Amino acid sequence: MRRSFLSVALLGSVLSFAPALCAARITLVNMNAPGVGFNDPTPVEPVGGNPGTTLGEQRLLAFQYATDLWGRTLDSDVEIFVQASFEPIFCAPGVAVLGFAGANQIFWGFPGAELPQALYPVPLANKLAGFDIWPGPHGTEADDIGAVFNSQLDDPDCFGPSGWYYGFDNNHGFDTDLVDVLLHELGHGLGFESFVDVTTGGQPFERTDVFSAYIRDTSTGKLWNQMTNEERVVSATNSHHVVWDGLHVTEQAPAFLQAGSPVLSVSSPASIAGSFDVGPAAFGAPITFPGITADVILADDGVDATSDGCTPLVNAAAIAGRIALLDRGACSFVVKTKIAQDAGAAAVLIADNQPGTPPDSLGGFDPTIVIPAARISLSDGVAIKSQLATGVRATLGLDRTLLAGADRSGHVHLFAPNPVRPGSSISHWDPIATPSLLMEPSVNADHPQVLDLTLPHMTDIGWFSDADGVPDGRDHCLGSDRATTVAVGSCDSHVPNAVFRDGCKISDAIRACAEGAASHGGFLSCVARKTNALKSQGQITAGQKGAIERCAASARIP
Repeated sequence: MRRSFLSVALLGSVLSFAPALCAARITLVNMNAPGVGFNDPTPVEPVGGNPGTTLGEQRLLAFQYATDLWGRTLDSDVEIFVQASFEPIFCAPGVAVLGFAGANQIFWGFPGAELPQALYPVPLANKLAGFDIWPGPHGTEADDIGAVFNSQLDDPDCFGPSGWYYGFDNNHGFDTDLVDVLLHELGHGLGFESFVDVTTGGQPFERTDVFSAYIRDTSTGKLWNQMTNEERVVSATNSHHVVWDGLHVTEQAPAFLQAGSPVLSVSSPASIAGSFDVGPAAFGAPITFPGITADVILADDGVDATSDGCTPLVNAAAIAGRIALLDRGACSFVVKTKIAQDAGAAAVLIADNQPGTPPDSLGGFDPTIVIPAARISLSDGVAIKSQLATGVRATLGLDRTLLAGADRSGHVHLFAPNPVRPGSSISHWDPIATPSLLMEPSVNADHPQVLDLTLPHMTDIGWFSDADGVPDGRDHCLGSDRATTVAVGSCDSHVPNAVFRDGCKISDAIRACAEGAASHGGFLSCVARKTNALKSQGQITAGQKGAIERCAASARIP
């Protein structure tokens, strides 16, 4: 669980951020003492649209910018209070904890919940219930979300020359964009997290949480709320076989994810032919379609572990025009790739030196690298090396039958690395997604400060209202079925059950008619109004409108 601290020494101030058009009010509870964190008086120059003239002011305004974005998006009549502070957290050259956040309380059994016995984070529980379930003084456990961010990132001795970027324009260069980090961490507090202990499979109070009710292991076909603790432990490391099973995310995935997932396709020898998962590099040329097809050759630098490729290659003649295979270790990914490129390699594969899957992306930066590079797992590297003597032919390219970050059925992958990573596993999208998504386990330099698939995810777990475009007084779409076509009773209209960007499905609108009708005639009139509205918005055709209405006419409702 990513829950934050529940007791803090000092309450500084309460600052409410909610523009006029917001559907939810998000309020910062400043937990920093005078002179530090949000109250740091250090003079700074305005940057990237942030007009603050002190370090503390810029931090506050960045927080306001992020909460405004969430506030314009969410629907809740209950104010959301976020305890936040800037404090020293772990930091070292090249590696640092940027921050963390989570819900301060979790609840079940409240009115309005789709899954009454499931655990909900308090902001969503309050929204569904329509009142503050646990009111109390600010700066205590009664606040909704706790968040801490690393104040040391502004110290050049901490993370190296890069630090926080406080601008609003995403023009952060080599710095870390605070607005993006804030959006990510607030996402956890608002509901993008499982409360399961991924090391034991245990659930708080021996109850499932609403997030876990939508996690499916495609190897077993089971949802996490159907598993034993032992089964969840196994599933948490079942890389590329753990997906989000919510309809809204699956519907919206093609709008956000690239059509084409990076893979290494081995064509020969037959003994290892097939598709291998890869982690694409953040540097060099992108992996494209149809890709680079060539023989795979093991690099040899002639020094110690000869295949780590950390010094000029002695088999450059064999490498030229081929896909160079190197082992991880001894030097950085960019150094290895640049050396292989200098030897004439057409592409580079770097095999992990420790067990585990899936292969993460290759980090680093070097504008002089112009060939594609990717990472493969230790086991895949061993399999390929075992056949090099007879020759290995492969293509590093895109599989256009896949979305980059989803399985063949279109369900988006959750992060399930092996070995497990407490605090990161399951409660994030898999970083193989392209383009990068907000709720991946690491901040991505190319992420454009948008909520992307986080929004349909929030809809799956219970946020948002009247999203079918037809005002009907329903506060949210509880109990949405997972059918792909609109059915009325036992009649299947065969009309695709469209999911709207911020909310409900067509079937939710029809169900609302059934729930509110006093007579069959009233039900048919309601269906006609809603299908007319959907047709006028271009959501359905005249033929589809007729198919739904014919099903409604034959249904025994009410």
